[in-house]
Amino acid sequence: MTRISPERIAQIEARRDELSAMMATGDLPSDRFVAVSKEYAELEPVAAAAGEVRRLRAEAVSLAAMTREADAELRAMAAEELRANEAALAQADHRLALALLPRDAADERAAMLEIRAGTGGDEAGLFAGDLLRMYTRYAERQGWKVELISASTSEAGGYKEVVASVAGKGVFAKLKFESGVHRVQRVPVTESGGRIHTSAATVAVLPEAEEVDVEIRNEDLRIDIYRASGAGGQHVNTTDSAVRLTHIPTGLVVIQQDQRSQHKNRDKAMQVLRTRLYELERERLASERSGARKSMVGSGDRSERIRTYNFPQGRVTDHRINLTLHRLPEILEGEMDELIGALVAEDEAERLAALDS
Repeated sequence: MTRISPERIAQIEARRDELSAMMATGDLPSDRFVAVSKEYAELEPVAAAAGEVRRLRAEAVSLAAMTREADAELRAMAAEELRANEAALAQADHRLALALLPRDAADERAAMLEIRAGTGGDEAGLFAGDLLRMYTRYAERQGWKVELISASTSEAGGYKEVVASVAGKGVFAKLKFESGVHRVQRVPVTESGGRIHTSAATVAVLPEAEEVDVEIRNEDLRIDIYRASGAGGQHVNTTDSAVRLTHIPTGLVVIQQDQRSQHKNRDKAMQVLRTRLYELERERLASERSGARKSMVGSGDRSERIRTYNFPQGRVTDHRINLTLHRLPEILEGEMDELIGALVAEDEAERLAALDS
């Protein structure tokens, strides 16, 4: 288990006290005060965890001395308290190690959720709709806001492709492990013989980029305006409002036609393009830092099969962590805390193990 040195704990607490003193002077320039306040806010919970470890370690030393030097009755009491202290100290050490793990700068961001039907025809499109509903329900439980960016419906009532923005506290931190291939096994409504079919949909979760994150130069962008084409009973625009953006250096293309306004379509297309470019840069940096290390939880590779939803058995299996839950109806209604919590815990355990190795 990772054990943080006393010297490191002292450094953390000293830096917290230094930042607190700097803010108390009242003579920092406004921009410097903002930077110091932000660092203090990030460091304070780490320092609190470090302080708890230091306190428990000091208490353990005192109790250990009592077990050697006090009378028999006090030794027995001290030994019992020492056992409780050891358990509390192990938990405190773990909390401090977690607090010191490098944080993904994108964890607190909103996310772009992209779901695309894969193999399985109409059934895959219906499953894509089920996944959108599942994530929407989960977002509602978290107090997040979901905004549909674009959608291409299938004739059977599902989706060929759907893109949504999910905004709220810690969205990307909880949804980032959802990227990959989701597989469903069930009897389609159109199947008269009762045979189980296997279909799939691909999910991609990208941290949303802000304008300051990505510079898109006008000369790198080709903008095409054309008349939107209605499908599946949707309205057909009678004005040239659909927008296709092509980012020339990367070849990325974004088409947006769901809004009646050309201006709104362009804004939403830019939002999607900016997020995809931001993700490309994140992937490049991550590859350079880690040598393209792929964890057990998953690399976010969209071709990786990550989960199976088996309707006949009422189960959901996450293949990355070998977790099976027999709560399929509840999970599809957005009760995903146990599933997502297990993925987050596995990721934390892997990163802690990497620190020890």
